[in-house]
Amino acid sequence: MSIGRFLVIIPTYNELENISNKAPLVLSQDHRIDILIVDDASPDGTGDLAESMAAEEPRIHVLHRPKKDGLGRAYLDGFNWGISRQYDLLFEMDADISHPPAALPLMIEAAQTADVVIGSRYLHGRVTVSNWPMKRLLISYFGSWYARTITRMPVRDATGGYNCWHRRVLETVKLDRVRSNGYAFQIELKFRAWCKDFSLTEIPILFTERDSGESKMSKKFVREAVWRVWWLKILQIFRQL
Repeated sequence: MSIGRFLVIIPTYNELENISNKAPLVLSQDHRIDILIVDDASPDGTGDLAESMAAEEPRIHVLHRPKKDGLGRAYLDGFNWGISRQYDLLFEMDADISHPPAALPLMIEAAQTADVVIGSRYLHGRVTVSNWPMKRLLISYFGSWYARTITRMPVRDATGGYNCWHRRVLETVKLDRVRSNGYAFQIELKFRAWCKDFSLTEIPILFTERDSGESKMSKKFVREAVWRVWWLKILQIFRQL
């Protein structure tokens, strides 16, 4: 399989301390990688910094959104941007160092035989997470178990946000039908791909909690994930996905 152009999508909101460090690490992994920074009008000047980085590095691009509108919608806008420019692989990645750039070559290799590649924190009976509070870890771990149990999707890390998608997958799942906007977005997109018979594979990563910037986790997103998986299961039963 010939795969030529890659786009790493990085949503930002008040990530001034992180983005300038993250971008060079990402670009150094493979010369075919471009970055799209999707900024939600960050009041700390992240968007302006991203523009200055793009002016100096042609592999960095910036998409400005008028307001903070959720992680899921930021990725959807980024996916549509990348699809319209014919990138072969599109990646989701956090702006901080939580998602290790060093895993990108492994994900690219895995994408030679899989339609979706998931950077997994919960593979082979291990939990590979560093510096997380126990409460946060339990919410994430049992959230993935909960989603897997209800949907029957064969994925250990259903809520994980470090993912690689072939363009054809995103074109097939009809992104305009995706309704989740928090961390349920990660579950929904994987589930829609699986229901379309695309292959999903997981590779282990070490997830390290951010040491600067603000976490995007909220009670609202947790509540959405709880009920959204039932909504997805109902759509599957009635063949509405």
